Amino acid sequence: MTNDRASLDDWRHRIDELDKRLVELLNERSRCALEIGKLKHEAKVPLYQPDRENQVLQNVERANRGPLSDAAIRRLFERIIDEARAAERIAMHHDADSAASPSAGTGAGTGTGASEKQNQGQRLRDKQSRDPKNS
Repeated sequence: MTNDRASLDDWRHRIDELDKRLVELLNERSRCALEIGKLKHEAKVPLYQPDRENQVLQNVERANRGPLSDAAIRRLFERIIDEARAAERIAMHHDADSAASPSAGTGAGTGTGASEKQNQGQRLRDKQSRDPKNS
């Protein structure tokens, strides 16, 4: 029983370390997405690019070697993409607020709650637009 416990603790420690790396990688990916969002904004290109999103999803499915199914990888990356798009929207709203008001961006009255509700609504609309049942 002691060996089993040590083994369980070892596996849990390994998962904890992997989770930390995943968080780092997800944040690095989000920083890249934010930079892309700035370029899209400057070029007046829509944030939602369904062709690019499909390309990303196909890429990660091709890279998948299991044990997670391709469908599981797709769901995870759909969520990652949704969150990156939400971060892009927040950054764009923050930049617009900062440009419009010298006191914006200080944390007081920036409307983060309203922005988050808008982001949730947009994520739902984005997801619905990807759903073949809604085509």
